[in-house]
Amino acid sequence: MDKFIVEVSARHIHLSRADMDVLFGEGSELHPIKDLSQPGQFASAEKLTMKGPKGELSARILGPLRKETQIEVSLTEARQLGVKAQIRESGDLEGTEGGLTLVGPAGELVLEKGVIAAKRHIHMTKADAANYGVENGQIVAVKVETNGRSLIFGDTVVRVSDSYALAMHIDTDEANAAAIGGSAQGEIVAF
Repeated sequence: MDKFIVEVSARHIHLSRADMDVLFGEGSELHPIKDLSQPGQFASAEKLTMKGPKGELSARILGPLRKETQIEVSLTEARQLGVKAQIRESGDLEGTEGGLTLVGPAGELVLEKGVIAAKRHIHMTKADAANYGVENGQIVAVKVETNGRSLIFGDTVVRVSDSYALAMHIDTDEANAAAIGGSAQGEIVAF
């Protein structure tokens, strides 16, 4: 079966328009510094400090702005901050916890929900899904071969949309477990 890129998604923040206004000032905008692999997505110059009960970390904001604010951290980072991050797909925020204070140059706010550890996933177009014989929402296992730390990632959700580009995303804990520095190649080995 064809291989695809496996990318490491470091901690980051997605902001809503209302929260952007509180943290950076009314009408403020994100300033793209790097396009990401998913069409229309970018890393911005803007960063925020996330303060939790046990510590604080800085994180970059990814754009464009979203309907709801969402914080994506690894489980290790959640423990460092002193908050609980549920493993969820991006955007599935109902019932998640908050507990972080976001500090920006114009203000700060306390999140009541939205802290997650992103469920590992593969972005695919409909054509990609047909090629791999999978469908949206299906759970698969992906083998990643690295030097001395090859492993199989189970519980990987397939996300299908023609607005996506083919790529798997894992967090930094998962990348460290497989000794992936920036990216690697993966292949689906079980359905």
